[in-house]
Amino acid sequence: MEVQIAVAKINKYAVSESGDTLEVVERPGGGLSVVLADGQSSGRGAKAASMMVVRKVISLLAEGVRDGAAARAASDALFAEKGGKVSSTLNIVSVDLQTKTLVMARNNEAPIYIARGEEVEQLNEASKSIGTTRNTKPVITEIPLEAGLTIVVYTDGLVHAGTRRGHPMDVGFTLRGLLEDSNPPPQEIADALLAQAVRLDDGRPADDISVLVVRVLSNNGDPVRRMSVRLPIRV
Repeated sequence: MEVQIAVAKINKYAVSESGDTLEVVERPGGGLSVVLADGQSSGRGAKAASMMVVRKVISLLAEGVRDGAAARAASDALFAEKGGKVSSTLNIVSVDLQTKTLVMARNNEAPIYIARGEEVEQLNEASKSIGTTRNTKPVITEIPLEAGLTIVVYTDGLVHAGTRRGHPMDVGFTLRGLLEDSNPPPQEIADALLAQAVRLDDGRPADDISVLVVRVLSNNGDPVRRMSVRLPIRV
């Protein structure tokens, strides 16, 4: 099998700095973790909060700390730093090669979508952001790695897209349409979800939006690991 990870991000319209932060870290026992945080509000303050959260989490994961413990520690650190006045959502998606599972830790009201082939389900157990109280626990879900598995994680800017026009984004419906038509690569899924959200906001995103897609595919025997990043720069 092969795991492919793709991300698509965009800033809130007319705001130069995104409050969303995403990083990837290798796990000491094998595998990767992707950490996504969305700081409260937008702009520089939100970015500072989300960066602090993500850096705390990836430093602990790199030391072998479990995902849930890393999320709780990041929440306590944000609470101590900001006195409980600033919150952040947090998602950790880990490909754990020791257990051959995919682990998802969620401190985010927005659900996670899981697709097996064309069958799409929602992980929507009640969950709250970190930073406002001590020892805030994430919702943990662990599933076996299997070919055909697709995971979609995002910040709340995706689901809020279109609300000012009265036509909010339906992530599940859009995802089902993408998977029914073809077997798209993860970047195509992330790009399509983001593009739909931007269209619903008339080309002016009302919030920062980040979309993370993880797909487990059959492998053709190629042992090379690859990573690609695209960062547009305005001059």
